[in-house]
Amino acid sequence: MWSQRAVVDYGLAKRAAVQSLRSGRMARQDVCDAHPYLLRAARYHGEPTQRVCPICERRNVTHVTYVYGDQLGRGTGRVKATSDLAAMAREYQEFRVYVVEVCQGCSWNHLTVSFVLGNGGPPGDAGADGRTAET
Repeated sequence: MWSQRAVVDYGLAKRAAVQSLRSGRMARQDVCDAHPYLLRAARYHGEPTQRVCPICERRNVTHVTYVYGDQLGRGTGRVKATSDLAAMAREYQEFRVYVVEVCQGCSWNHLTVSFVLGNGGPPGDAGADGRTAET
């Protein structure tokens, strides 16, 4: 995405959690503890992936994307489709996106990636692609 910055990939933490489970240092209930609201968000608003759950290895994980930012007002903390992010990046100065992978079978959940989006200027300013929120 044209305005994506401050990307944090949590892949190493994921690998460490999976390795801890497989080596017996962690119990399954320690990593398969998705909140019921997260499971519901995954069911109704999540985006399916082709990646198999690293814990149960029976179902594909679902991505749930949350957005947070002062400018979002009442929209902060809401689940958004990936397709909505480009329009939001043109409209708002800055907001943070968090993508959580969830297995609806075993309740595995893990923060996958976070990043910042936005046009970087006052509302209505042109973003990096030269378009404004009005275009």
